[in-house]
Amino acid sequence: MVLAATLAVPGAPAAAATADRFGFAYVADPTVPVWTPLPAAYQFGSWAAGPVATGGKVAPGRFLVRFPNIGLGARGNAHVTAVARDGRFCQLVRWGSSGADEIVDVQCFRPGGTPTDTPFTVLWTVSSGVLPAGVGAYASAQVLSNVLAQSYNSAGAPVTVANVGVGIYALRFLAVGTAGTLSGNVQVTAQQPNAQPRRCKILRWGATGPDVLVYVACHDPATGALINSDFTASFHRERSVYASFGPPKYFGYLATPFVGPTNYSHPLGVGANGFGPTGLGTYTVKFPALHEKSTTAQVTAIGDDPSYCTIQSRWAQFGSDAVLPVSCFSNAGRPQDSEFSSTFSSSV
Repeated sequence: MVLAATLAVPGAPAAAATADRFGFAYVADPTVPVWTPLPAAYQFGSWAAGPVATGGKVAPGRFLVRFPNIGLGARGNAHVTAVARDGRFCQLVRWGSSGADEIVDVQCFRPGGTPTDTPFTVLWTVSSGVLPAGVGAYASAQVLSNVLAQSYNSAGAPVTVANVGVGIYALRFLAVGTAGTLSGNVQVTAQQPNAQPRRCKILRWGATGPDVLVYVACHDPATGALINSDFTASFHRERSVYASFGPPKYFGYLATPFVGPTNYSHPLGVGANGFGPTGLGTYTVKFPALHEKSTTAQVTAIGDDPSYCTIQSRWAQFGSDAVLPVSCFSNAGRPQDSEFSSTFSSSV
């Protein structure tokens, strides 16, 4: 049974090039007090120059990120990826406004589900309106209690979700893909308002005509068993993971084991990004010519078991190239090979 249906299209479309509001940041030290400025080279957003993104630890493994002057309450979509080589992982708790600011609440864990302080990347974005043809596509969904709580589709078409089994969801982003070809990139993040440990990933995804169909699987980190969970998901094609384009002019994505336009770079085009294993469960993704100004990245595992992936360590810069190290793990936190979806973007 389809549990949610059509997104109402706002009457006044946003500019085709940008998200309405967005912010991204990297939390390098998850133990700092609130509100400590976050690393300048890895934060950016739609706020005016002057204030900066800040954050701070509020409990074991619990961290708040504040994006200044762009608050829109619980609207929009968010993602988080742990930056850890030892199996720690992170999820969303909630997001909302505090005064004029947007606050994203993140909880991180060690394997098994014990809260623990963990570096991570985070983004939040809100879009409205319909994009014209030829400028890419973006769509997002937030699923709460197995129901589509909110969504956005740049084609003005529906977003639907169905809970097709315990912990498994069929999510359809209509009319945002490329007919007959798998293209673009998908990211998924678990969310739990009570901060209980969960992980969600891409079970599989594909193209159905111009639609993008994503199966999401959520797992209990304590046992590895499938379990119903709240989550966020997004799809971006030929634009950044935070929905904007031109700026940024430098962004790219790569999903394994796929070929063709699931490996895309602007400005270099299809197939420009490189990928290779570096050991058991470890990989390097190279995004040539994309490391410009402030940068961010997200990673989501793909597959039918409870394995998961993180950013192994903060990405490196070699000239204008970005090198993103990825680590994947079994449910127990041991290195394990896995497919994954990765995305990288600059601020310009």
